[in-house]
Amino acid sequence: MLSPVVTVGIFQKQANPKVFSLGEVIFEEGHTGDMMYGIVEGEVDISVNGKVVETIEQGEVFGVGILVGVKNRTYTAIAKTDCKLAFLDEKAFLFAVQETPMFAIKVMKSYSERLSKLLHML
Repeated sequence: MLSPVVTVGIFQKQANPKVFSLGEVIFEEGHTGDMMYGIVEGEVDISVNGKVVETIEQGEVFGVGILVGVKNRTYTAIAKTDCKLAFLDEKAFLFAVQETPMFAIKVMKSYSERLSKLLHML
């Protein structure tokens, strides 16, 4: 698996990461989107139906479902701390996967673990 350092390295190639302040909503459950995110700095709370189900940290990725066929966001992402987030649209995601194939494995693992947690909460 990729280490958080390698994941952050992939995302740090982006010139203009997005900055979110503590408590700021990154995206909301049920909304559409066209980007996945990687945490370069900070922490993000993942919530479903208003309940925090997970806190993710530097090196983690989230929002991947949008790039693999999920129409709407399945959870809300909120900055738990001030955050610096890099983002990939579908074209950039495909390039990252081509450049670093193990990145695809990390993303799939993260996505499947998060989906499994969410399904077990229902």
